[in-house]
Amino acid sequence: MIDVSNLSVKYGGVVALDHVSLHLTDGVIGLIGPNGAGKTTLINAISGFAPVVGGTIGVNGCDLLTMAPHARARWGLARSFQQVQTVPDLTVEDHLLAVLDAKGLPRAGRAAEIDHALGFLDIAHIRNTEGRDLNQFEARMTEIGKCLVGGPRMVLLDEPGGGLSDIEMVRLRRAITRIHAEFGAQVLLVDHDVDLIRDVCSVTAVLDFGKLIAYGLTSEVLANEVVRAAYLGR
Repeated sequence: MIDVSNLSVKYGGVVALDHVSLHLTDGVIGLIGPNGAGKTTLINAISGFAPVVGGTIGVNGCDLLTMAPHARARWGLARSFQQVQTVPDLTVEDHLLAVLDAKGLPRAGRAAEIDHALGFLDIAHIRNTEGRDLNQFEARMTEIGKCLVGGPRMVLLDEPGGGLSDIEMVRLRRAITRIHAEFGAQVLLVDHDVDLIRDVCSVTAVLDFGKLIAYGLTSEVLANEVVRAAYLGR
């Protein structure tokens, strides 16, 4: 489990996160809020790419903030991006191999790890497809596949549903729901699709103007009048 305590991030004079505290439990945790609320900033802070000015990110008695981004990745922190990070001339399998190389994992067992991730996501049939030939859904699933190799402990998904069709969302929903059971990783899911959050997240946090305004059971959070006013516009 990861404990975010009084986390603050500033860009110059702009406070992007203001003393945010979250207890990230097992399973899938939702993170929602209006545009500019600080959702991606929180993911960037946890993964090591935001100017944290205060607070801690505790895990197993240590503070992730003391670790460089590559050390966090080797510990088991994995993330996706709003804009897919695929390389045009690398195959899907190459993308997953690059993650295993970066983590310095032994070559023995790599093929099995890749087979596991591709099979889990039902994209084994595109393992030899190059990045330039992937459609939006295939590229997003490749991004998630990169998160699932190398022994992930915490997976941060930043709007994985962006641009997907209803049928593709069904497949995405099924995959996210099963990540914890299949790989043992916690999942922090950022998405604007309230139906996706409602379906896959047991608990949900809400940010607004860099502040945490609600955190609890997803059904209760989505019914909260403050949340509805800030995020749902009701």
